[in-house]
Amino acid sequence: MPSKDRIAYFYDGDVGSVYFGPNHPMKPHRLCMTHHLVLSYGLHNKMEIYRPHKAYPVELAQFHSPDYVEFLHRITPDTQHLFANDLKRYNLGEDCPVFDNLFEFCQMYAGGTIDAARRLNNKLCDIAVNWAGGLHHAKKCEASGFCYINDLVLGILELLKHHARVLYIDIDVHHGDGVEEAFYFTDRVMTVSFHKFGDMFFPGTGDVKDIGEREGKYYAINVPLKDGIDDASFIRLFKIIIAKVVETYLPNVIVLQCGADSLAGDRLGCFNLSIDGHAECVKFVKNFKLPLLVTGGGGYTKENVARCWTVETGVLLETELPNEIPDNEYIQYFAPEFSLKIQSGNLENLNSKSYLSSIKVQVLESLRCIQHAPSVQMQEVPPDFYIPDFDEDEQDPDERVDQHTQDKQIQRDDEYYEGDNDNDQNMDDGP
Repeated sequence: MPSKDRIAYFYDGDVGSVYFGPNHPMKPHRLCMTHHLVLSYGLHNKMEIYRPHKAYPVELAQFHSPDYVEFLHRITPDTQHLFANDLKRYNLGEDCPVFDNLFEFCQMYAGGTIDAARRLNNKLCDIAVNWAGGLHHAKKCEASGFCYINDLVLGILELLKHHARVLYIDIDVHHGDGVEEAFYFTDRVMTVSFHKFGDMFFPGTGDVKDIGEREGKYYAINVPLKDGIDDASFIRLFKIIIAKVVETYLPNVIVLQCGADSLAGDRLGCFNLSIDGHAECVKFVKNFKLPLLVTGGGGYTKENVARCWTVETGVLLETELPNEIPDNEYIQYFAPEFSLKIQSGNLENLNSKSYLSSIKVQVLESLRCIQHAPSVQMQEVPPDFYIPDFDEDEQDPDERVDQHTQDKQIQRDDEYYEGDNDNDQNMDDGP
């Protein structure tokens, strides 16, 4: 039975062939694995699949400083030794390395989130999904935490052209600091982040006392958690807080960052969530029946990332998936059980009932300080960015353009890929 919602799903096969380096925990190859799992369950037949445009530098500079965008555009592994000072200034290095096709990678994942926002703005879908997006740490003038361009901020800026109030929800194990910082002084975006806090855990921000400033006071909500939180505690807290946020703030549209590093067994995470627990948050948000933009985020045990985002694609489509994974190009990664679900972990839960209760009380108290949802006098809506057409007359008709180059130039509204040219699958996966 087809979903009642119209769902647009954005994917570029090239995004998964990017390689951060042999010892780096970020593996964009997880996006290929996710996509092929989605295909193997036949979910593509229930969605509209789009290849996003590659975001233009001028689009990226709607949030990021033009000099930073220009530097990302220019830098390559071969030339980085010439720019030691700039690398330091823009925080490129061990966590955020310079690698081949770095800028194109940023253009692809940011383009997906921008396109998703535009499709929602134009009421062409009810839910838009970009699993390649969700890189929530990037700042206006610097990279941070494996993130170079903050696609979420760019997507929210696009949504603000048509919507008075945007609610941003983040269930990554790390604090959504880049998004919070971008909108810390405005009431037009409410940011809500559930994350591990304390013990010098990255990025070190996101205390419950950080609530926004000036016009944005009370419009930033942080839910700091300790190691080992389980499904029952997380879901209970999530539902109570998000229900009250939606009732109080009355958002017109929701952006949900689904970082999968909050799952049990993540290489960098420290929570006990099962896939069902993580997906229950997605289901709860979907049931508000507001326009919804869904992205990926962190997630460093890549077979579990693919499992999680496939299950959550199913949740958005209201489609129950069999636990036995169908045959697909990456089936060997799911050995030996070849099962879709992962259970919750067994780390000690350091979140006592009294601790969680005190966090809940502080958050609800902060929400009570909001008198009513802000109203915005909507001006004439600015146009979507002008995307230059390719002038066929100027191109030499005798010059043969290969199909892949043509694909890069054309944003098609009717295409998905059963297979893609992934060259990361055989690389050393690091420790």
